[in-house]
Amino acid sequence: MREKMIRFMQGRHGQDEFSRFLLGTAVVCVLINLLFHSQLLYAVAWLLLIYTYFRVFSKNHTARYTENQKYLRTKAKYLYWFDQQKKLLEERKVHHIYVCPKCRQKIRIPKGKGKIMVRCPKCHYEFQKRS
Repeated sequence: MREKMIRFMQGRHGQDEFSRFLLGTAVVCVLINLLFHSQLLYAVAWLLLIYTYFRVFSKNHTARYTENQKYLRTKAKYLYWFDQQKKLLEERKVHHIYVCPKCRQKIRIPKGKGKIMVRCPKCHYEFQKRS
């Protein structure tokens, strides 16, 4: 039986990260549907499952590879954004972050220095802020 499955899957795309994401999303939709009994959510879960298995059994490697790369790029953007937000939260413990009123450049000033004149490194505009 295992050999038959191996022969069946030869030349097919198989599972990648985007397929796993779609499958996980479908499972989450099914679990939420257990609570709310929505026909729309039920249909979305089925469509996601069908599309997932279509991708897994597809023989068009280039199209599936392109879809997976697009997903990975989008995922990387969101992960980078969340990482930046986490760094900003950590940074706010020791620094104030101000925005230059002229050019909108973010400027990091250490806390606890009192009123200081801040000079924008980009446009050299000076303004007074409390640190």
